[in-house]
Amino acid sequence: MEPFTYNASAVRIVFGHGTRTALADEIARLGCSRPLLLSTPQQAAEAERLGAALGQHFAGLFAGAVMHTPVEVSEAAVAHAKAVDADCLVAVGGGSTIGLGKAVALRTDLPQIVVPTTYAGSEATSILGQTADGAKTTLRSPKVLPEVILYDVDLTLTLPPGLTAVSGMNAIAHAVEALYAADRNPVTSMMAEQAVRSLARALPVLTAEPLDTPARAEALYGAWLSGTCLNAVGMGLHHKLCHTLGGTFDLPHAETHTIILPHAVRYNAPAAPDAMARIAQALGAADAAGGLFDLAQRLGAPTALAALGLEESDLDRAAALAVAAPYPNPRPLSEPAIRALLGNAFRGIRPSEDNCHA
Repeated sequence: MEPFTYNASAVRIVFGHGTRTALADEIARLGCSRPLLLSTPQQAAEAERLGAALGQHFAGLFAGAVMHTPVEVSEAAVAHAKAVDADCLVAVGGGSTIGLGKAVALRTDLPQIVVPTTYAGSEATSILGQTADGAKTTLRSPKVLPEVILYDVDLTLTLPPGLTAVSGMNAIAHAVEALYAADRNPVTSMMAEQAVRSLARALPVLTAEPLDTPARAEALYGAWLSGTCLNAVGMGLHHKLCHTLGGTFDLPHAETHTIILPHAVRYNAPAAPDAMARIAQALGAADAAGGLFDLAQRLGAPTALAALGLEESDLDRAAALAVAAPYPNPRPLSEPAIRALLGNAFRGIRPSEDNCHA
């Protein structure tokens, strides 16, 4: 076996059904008593219910989280946290709210508890993506890693099938890139393969039976594994493309991940055969890229960037931005090849060896 380095996360994980009832105890365990709850406007009612259950130990709610974590929203949340004298943060929701919690923690050093309601996986990472002046940048810092994650399977039961599909594919993307990361190791590879397997098994069940609790539990477990992998190793082409498309062209996060993933995998396939074999095996497919595309189609998820409102005239700029700064990736980056990849993703063409962006 080759030598490797693995840094384990220090996040406390509470996983099960009804775990949200432990929120007050977890706040006290951190030595805190005035949590500020964070949510999107759409999930404000759920956050209010959690806050009300805390009784007097509830500093308030900031329900302004939006996609891609704009810095002006983060600054408004920081000001609100100071105004209500909050001593910790509780993010209730998906990637947008989790990102906001991290951004506030970065600026204030307040401890965080995350109560995920989607399969974003970002709750398990020390990575923060922020958008300013039309550009999305990412950073890693232990200051943004939550102290506690409360995984309550019951809170995912009302996740609509469409959001279940793209959120789950987003989680799969974290695991897939972990399998060919430059700093991969046997521990994260084992977790990544299981994450792909769990999500690929659960998601089709949930599109047909959203209230299937065993499938919900397996999907949430897969999402946690995926996020843990994302935190432990570096990401490559897929995540760079998605951050470029999301931050610069304001495309929806999970849908963009869903569409780009099969094409990024096809691009990297010649340089990462072992990873491709593990992905295909976990999917129960003959081919990793084709299997991911077929899974998205089976889930009824979008498969073409054109459906998200991107213009074909934007593709040249997106390709140039994606190769503007060097980053680790199994296959060397070529702007013409990335432009071809984006063209196939724009049209929703199933990736194959005949369109592998040579």
